[in-house]
Amino acid sequence: MEQFVVEGGARLEGSVSVLGAKNAVLKHLVATLLAPGTHHITNVPGILDVEIMGQVLAHIGVECTFDGSAVTIEVPDDLVPETPIDLVRRMRASILVLGALLARTGVARVALPGGDDFGSRPIDIHLEGLEAMGAEFELVHGVLHASAPDGLTGAEVFFEFPSVGATENLLLAGVMAKGTTRIGNAAREPEIEDLSAFLSSMGASIEGAGTSTITIEGVPSLSPAVHRAVPDRLAAGTYLVGAAITGGEVTVRDCVPDHLRMELRKLADAGCEWDAGDDWVTVRGPERATPVDFATLPYPGFHTDMHPQMVALLSGASGTSVITENIYSARFRYVGELNRMGADVQIEGQHVIIRGVDRLSGCPVDACDIRAGAALVLAGMAADGYTTVVNVEHIDRGYDNFVEKLSGLGGQIRREVVDN
Repeated sequence: MEQFVVEGGARLEGSVSVLGAKNAVLKHLVATLLAPGTHHITNVPGILDVEIMGQVLAHIGVECTFDGSAVTIEVPDDLVPETPIDLVRRMRASILVLGALLARTGVARVALPGGDDFGSRPIDIHLEGLEAMGAEFELVHGVLHASAPDGLTGAEVFFEFPSVGATENLLLAGVMAKGTTRIGNAAREPEIEDLSAFLSSMGASIEGAGTSTITIEGVPSLSPAVHRAVPDRLAAGTYLVGAAITGGEVTVRDCVPDHLRMELRKLADAGCEWDAGDDWVTVRGPERATPVDFATLPYPGFHTDMHPQMVALLSGASGTSVITENIYSARFRYVGELNRMGADVQIEGQHVIIRGVDRLSGCPVDACDIRAGAALVLAGMAADGYTTVVNVEHIDRGYDNFVEKLSGLGGQIRREVVDN
């Protein structure tokens, strides 16, 4: 087991670069299943979830070769259309192999996914969309058996909620389906646009990615492609909150500031100053944050994965803030850990009420998911004394060289190996 030890009191200062988005690269890896041959993806972060997805693809018969921030993917003519439960239960994004395998082979056996525990996140919306395209499903001992006896056929699908995963699954299924697939109330995230760009470079015909209506004209086959993943807006946002919570000044490079426009707006409301260029953004933190209210919403709203980091910042604000969580019903397990550090945070239904305190105190805390772990590290940097964060494999799932990058900004943090 490993843990992070954080000593509070240092201001984060300097610049840091981010690599490709976890939520983009994982989908690119799955998309390669659609075309036999050699694919190349660059700007790939060295994170645990990418490693796990590589293992999922290896089980299917695909060979992934990693070289720094690049990966070469060799996709064979024949695939094994199943995913092992021990890997799938570790990462929710593995459900996306469903649409790709149905499109490529007409069958799939996929264990129900795991990943971070944010309460009920049913995949019904995925299955309903694929059923409209001709897929059939049977759940057998926790494994979803899927088939498309007559192949996938384009359909009109309207989502009751703009689900990112369901939009991606139907994109992967629709690019080689017969006829036209139209997705209404589609997710608009930058990662959706990036997946569409990769699929288009493979020969897919997609219009409307990044809007609420996506139209896909199925093609008979796709070809291997080369692609550079879109920068990780969540990693960028985390380092910017690090500047805010420590009263420092951090420049994040190799990012897309426009993808963080709502988050930057709320940081400004909290008392930060910021500047941005085409591929960089600088945040200067206040001596003490001012209270802010906001709600998490689908893009271009405030991202739910930036919610815990902002709660950490507002825990030391000069008043009371209220955050409404509209995406994941059980995102709040980190609150008890933050309160152990002296924060005053309460949950009322889907609302988080944060009453700012004068100081936080370092103590042992548990990183219960990716973003909660990052938030607790940032809180430790603003706290008195030492904060020990355990279960850091969650943080490793989403952040490339997190300790090294924070240390490069002046953060007092180290990774330790500990006995069970």
